[in-house]
Amino acid sequence: MEPWREWLRPELIWFFVGLLLLFAEMVVPGLVIAFFAFGAWVVAAVHLCRPLTVNQQLALFIMASVLSLALARSWLKNMFTGYVSSRNDGSVDLGEFVGQRARVIQKISPKLPGRVEFHGSTWQAEADGEIAEGSVVEVVDKDNLTLKVKVV
Repeated sequence: MEPWREWLRPELIWFFVGLLLLFAEMVVPGLVIAFFAFGAWVVAAVHLCRPLTVNQQLALFIMASVLSLALARSWLKNMFTGYVSSRNDGSVDLGEFVGQRARVIQKISPKLPGRVEFHGSTWQAEADGEIAEGSVVEVVDKDNLTLKVKVV
């Protein structure tokens, strides 16, 4: 039992718990578990300098984990997420669609939207009247992922 006593020191246990939590963060997405790993390492470092009771260790673990999670998660998440070109930040002018032409690939009726081919992609399209497949249409408006069109 004596050789294991060296490995059962609280600071080593907290260090290995933090390491285990960090590996768990790599498996489970969300960037949350890593902050609990940080909390475990804080407890290990403090306990190495000044012995703590079990209650003090748990309190420090919870405080360090939650505080680091609250203060740093959004900043780190933005750092790891990076720039996404398809994200609309409001500065993109969606009016560039208006006036462009598209080709109907699925019949459009007033009650049932159809599909149009526009800039190499297919889009759901709505119109006030019935438009046959193969017709050329003009985009008059864009509502989310649906184009409002009219016959040319």
